[in-house]
Amino acid sequence: MLILGLGNDLCNIDRIQNSIDRFGQRFIDRLFTETEQAKANRRQLTRTATYAKRFAAKEAAAKALGTGFRSGVFFRDIGVVNLPSGRPTLHLTGGAAARLAAITPPGHKADIHLTLTDDHPWAQAIVLITASAA
Repeated sequence: MLILGLGNDLCNIDRIQNSIDRFGQRFIDRLFTETEQAKANRRQLTRTATYAKRFAAKEAAAKALGTGFRSGVFFRDIGVVNLPSGRPTLHLTGGAAARLAAITPPGHKADIHLTLTDDHPWAQAIVLITASAA
């Protein structure tokens, strides 16, 4: 197994709430996928923390990919999804998927590992990208 990238991010939940209060749905639509929005909307009591964890995951993923949010990698290219077991992982599209393909050695398959946590006022995400022989 090869380690392709590691990223970590800490996000202030209140900062996300302030952005939602200021910019509303425009902020949410610009950063979060429909799947992420549906998940947050099902969690009325922890809606903002849900968004904050996903924001942190996007930041951590951009770091793990080695680009940050440039070179064609955008927030909506990185989406948090849950496997049938409930375990969170990332679904990459667009520039993020292209970058993952570019850093994955030939003959290998990339795997993305994600952990999320929050304890008000903080949300944190850690992303580890590994590759193993296909």
